[in-house]
Amino acid sequence: MEQPATLPPGTLLADIRARIAHAAQIARREPDEVTLVAVSKTHPAERIVPLIAAGQRCFGENRVQEAQDKWPALREAHTGIALHLVGQLQSNKAEDAVRLFDCIHSLDRPSLLTALARAMDKAGRRVPCFVQVNIGAEAQKGGCAIADLPALLAAARTADLPVIGLMCVPPAGIEAAPFFALLDKLAADHGLAGRSMGMSEDFETAVMLGATHVRVGSALFGTRG
Repeated sequence: MEQPATLPPGTLLADIRARIAHAAQIARREPDEVTLVAVSKTHPAERIVPLIAAGQRCFGENRVQEAQDKWPALREAHTGIALHLVGQLQSNKAEDAVRLFDCIHSLDRPSLLTALARAMDKAGRRVPCFVQVNIGAEAQKGGCAIADLPALLAAARTADLPVIGLMCVPPAGIEAAPFFALLDKLAADHGLAGRSMGMSEDFETAVMLGATHVRVGSALFGTRG
């Protein structure tokens, strides 16, 4: 059962934007350096439309099939939508993902890189990607191992696959700041401008540590239980 957010969508959106701006100010950054990705996974179109009406245009989905079901009609009805894939991607869904999404946050292995490069060649469009890093070296979690990152980035350059930054999901239940700081350093070391990090519970910390994209779901939509 869905637990709805208690405030109107426009109020929640304004609050999140204000908190991003405040965190950016503390870090001596400009708020427009940070893209708010409203993660609409599991939420139906009727929950998304009020946020679009309030001015949000960048949305994230976890699954290709769910996005295929929801977003074509929403995009037809509303201009300027940018759709980001923020969940794990199976290689056999690469063609669908390239056709549908404007950015992919979960490139994490050579086989997916090959599938995406082939799909982009076929579609005639280059979709910007983040490499997902397994920043906490968690066996159960997706992401490229830190030690494997240089080779994956080199392979992406060879394949003309546009990597614009790094993405991470820190381990749950412990302070996220050291992991955000590590991702920021890794991105800087590899000359990458993008840092996709920070979710509902820690996006302000992520902004203060260099996030360019924060992925906020439950703070905007409520949770499903």
